[in-house]
Amino acid sequence: MHSIFARLNNSSALLSSCMMALLAAIALSTLVFNAQPTGNLAVASVQVYSGNTRRYATKRQDLTFVDFNITADFAPLFNWNTKQIFLYLQAEYNSTVGVKNEVVIWDRIIRRKEEANVNFVGKNKYNFRDLSTSFKKAPPASYTLKYNVMPYVGMLTYGEAARTEKPVAFPPRKTRV
Repeated sequence: MHSIFARLNNSSALLSSCMMALLAAIALSTLVFNAQPTGNLAVASVQVYSGNTRRYATKRQDLTFVDFNITADFAPLFNWNTKQIFLYLQAEYNSTVGVKNEVVIWDRIIRRKEEANVNFVGKNKYNFRDLSTSFKKAPPASYTLKYNVMPYVGMLTYGEAARTEKPVAFPPRKTRV
């Protein structure tokens, strides 16, 4: 006759195997959906100002402020396995020495399908500056609205919702705000 511990062990092994099979089925079922969100991204203005660096009060560095408009609908990305969607606006440009830079200048988390229609007009949330301390000879930057779908179970998926039609040039530096 089996003891109570052997019976508990068999029951828990069966339940955990069923749970793993159910989670695997949920993760695989979300791979069937290939929803593409629609969006529009427009850069209204780019301004470059001279400002102080963080560490050295006497050293100056160019800071860039970007005014942009975002309209996008991320509702098609929501299904039973979507926990939240992480949106971010990324600036891509090559530095003066030819290194490709990708800088996140704005982000937002969408937790519910009711919040999935994004209409945002504003400016960058994070500092936008170059390691060389100047945008003087930097080539124009392309701006991209990207997203990351975070599921309850399964792999993270990444995508691109909108992109500027053509790169936006950095204007000459202004001395005052």
